[in-house]
Amino acid sequence: MAPVPISESNFPMLSPLKTALTARPSVLRRVGLGGLLLSLCAGCSLTAPLIAEPAASLRTAVPAPAHRAGAASADSAAVAVTAVLAYADRVRGLPGPELLQEIAGLGEPAAAVDQVRLAIALSQTHQLYDLVNAQQRLQRVLSSDSDDARPLQTLARLLAARYVEQRRVEDLLDRQNQQLRELQRRFEQTRDQLEALKAIERSLNNRPAEAPALSTPARRARNSGL
Repeated sequence: MAPVPISESNFPMLSPLKTALTARPSVLRRVGLGGLLLSLCAGCSLTAPLIAEPAASLRTAVPAPAHRAGAASADSAAVAVTAVLAYADRVRGLPGPELLQEIAGLGEPAAAVDQVRLAIALSQTHQLYDLVNAQQRLQRVLSSDSDDARPLQTLARLLAARYVEQRRVEDLLDRQNQQLRELQRRFEQTRDQLEALKAIERSLNNRPAEAPALSTPARRARNSGL
């Protein structure tokens, strides 16, 4: 590489030094070494912003890797949650046989997204056992530290809270159904007893009436006639 020539245009801070060195000796004595140093420092201060400005622009032009990683993670989480919500909307309208077929098709999934899908499908059967199973699936996702589970943990936490409330309602409905069945059993038992009483009453009403007994004077007159 050819040497770069040193000139006043490249290093403007040398111009005051050159002027002082070419001055007459009398001027040098009056100005002294302090004046030369002040002139040199003034030239350096003028060129310092020009040198620092390109470095600052280079720092702002390069994006931070952490920012890019955070944006990519947010995008992947949004894609995963959107896919699960679309699946929930599709499963909600399935009839009973197709819903059971969908649950059987999922089997025992290992991926976090399939665990959430299976929990959603199980919650649509409105059976207490399936709802407990759905809560267990969501708990697996919440306790996992895998890369595919972390984007879905917020949604899994929301679904778990919803299933707790749904389970409470299912328990209440189950108790009410048991009470209703007990009332139905008592009603049928009471109706059977009432029908038995009616049958006894009908049997008494259909019995033939006995002849009235004769009084004593009538028996005497009847016997004297004989």
